Amino acid sequence: MKPRVALLLFLAAVAAPAIAQPFPAKPVRIIVGFAAGGPTDVIARIMAQDMTASMGQTVIVENRAGANAIIATDLVARAAPDGYTALFSSLSLLVNAILQPDKIKYDPFKDFAPVSNAALLPQLIVTRPSTPVNSLRELVALAKKYPGEVTYGSAGHGGSAHLAGALLETLGGIKMTHVSFRGNAPALVDVMSGQVTFMFYPMIGIAEHVNAGRLKVLAVGTPQRHTDYPKVPTVVEAGMPGLVDTAPWVGLIVPAATPAAAINRLSEEMRKSLARTETQGRLKALGANTVGDTPAQFQEFLKKDYERWSRVIKAAGVKAE
Repeated sequence: MKPRVALLLFLAAVAAPAIAQPFPAKPVRIIVGFAAGGPTDVIARIMAQDMTASMGQTVIVENRAGANAIIATDLVARAAPDGYTALFSSLSLLVNAILQPDKIKYDPFKDFAPVSNAALLPQLIVTRPSTPVNSLRELVALAKKYPGEVTYGSAGHGGSAHLAGALLETLGGIKMTHVSFRGNAPALVDVMSGQVTFMFYPMIGIAEHVNAGRLKVLAVGTPQRHTDYPKVPTVVEAGMPGLVDTAPWVGLIVPAATPAAAINRLSEEMRKSLARTETQGRLKALGANTVGDTPAQFQEFLKKDYERWSRVIKAAGVKAE
């Protein structure tokens, strides 16, 4: 046998076990673009715990907060497309690209491949108990009577609560004033004090304020009444079913060229996690509705979500800060 042929056969024999090694062969890193303790981070960690147990490899959650998740998104867009670095993303993936097309370095569709949508986080419309409105219809009527004087808070410009308020303006044919804060907590404080009229707020952590009489709920952003707020009408009952779509999503995406085998394995493990009774109970306690779809289904959802928020942002005249 010629030396060159023998060398090639030797190298092929050495490389074969590595090539045949199934995914994952080492720890998987999930990047979260928000601070630890928030809903996106908490849900990512619940799933990472389940996936670590089922895959036999550690799934690590790493926080890279800042710039409405742009820092984390850019990091994953440039990561090796091998399935070992993923992004637990949210609405910001699409909104950043819509609001700042000339500044954002990534393309939400060309640079990423969807894995699975984990959950939706329905929002409540909350206000101070002394506010002279007791329903969403009355809120809209107040805004029509006093254009621009009704204010709504949010955790930041271009975030889910801001866009929900903008959508309410377009659906109701009203004009309100958006007040941006650095996070949900300070926004909620000003709503409770009456400095801001109302806000859209995720169900997580809001019940204690409602039960203590510091807030009242005007509407629930779900198709049917929620078991935690059975006496509160839904946005559908208030005549604005489009507000159901304001529920922020959280899901897993990877760099675009990631092998299908790795994407499908991650998606399968996510769906396994989200199908567990214990996991569903933990997410329900957070106010989240589990999804757990396929990569193709998540891709279709993202396209529709992008189109919806593009229309809202254009109609409401929302600009980047």
